[in-house]
Amino acid sequence: MLTRIVLAASALLALAATPAGVQGQYRVSGQDLYRVGAIPATTSISYSGEESLSIQPFGKSVRFIAVADCVRTDATGSSTEHARFVQELQPDGSFEDRLDDDPDFLTVLNQPFAVRLDPATIRDLRELRGPVPFAAASPVGGGDLRGSLRPGPSGLLFGRRVVGVRFQAVGLVNGPLPGRASTSINGRIHLDGTAYYDVERALLLSLDAQLTIDGTLNEGHLPSAPVQIVYRRSIRSAGQG
Repeated sequence: MLTRIVLAASALLALAATPAGVQGQYRVSGQDLYRVGAIPATTSISYSGEESLSIQPFGKSVRFIAVADCVRTDATGSSTEHARFVQELQPDGSFEDRLDDDPDFLTVLNQPFAVRLDPATIRDLRELRGPVPFAAASPVGGGDLRGSLRPGPSGLLFGRRVVGVRFQAVGLVNGPLPGRASTSINGRIHLDGTAYYDVERALLLSLDAQLTIDGTLNEGHLPSAPVQIVYRRSIRSAGQG
């Protein structure tokens, strides 16, 4: 259940106009873990598949389109899942979602980091030496997340020169779970991960992100119960066009 973090306290996610015809191919994997009750009963769901990214001019804007096809596996078996996410970069620099058909957060556009950065932001990342604080809306239950960006490893990845950045944020959660209005959770949320960007193209090449919720689950007239929910997503370049 990961969502993009918009960094209010820094310019590290500023996006720039993108040349037409840039394409990206990615492999995506993930796992959802639900542990409910004093003696936890664990439910696990896994995802594995591929996705494509297209970037194209759209009037005065730039349109980003990500399409993912994955296999979803749980205790009852496997099924296919198709996800699509569309965003537009506006002339004023704002980034707007146009289509969100990605309920399980499988596309590269529906993650804690922007898929593409501008040259100035890449330079900022390469010069990052210490933590940079930020605040963002929580992806679950409302409220805010507060955390920091830190420098990550740099070097070569998939044959490309990359710069890495780590993020970590914590906050409170008190509200319904996405897609389950009758089920609410009260507790704490922790989000962390690492992203790597191609230095020359400023394109996201790799991302690992994990969201952990520890709290109390309330569902209708059932007794409340302790719960831990963990969402993990990994996205890797499968070769850039």
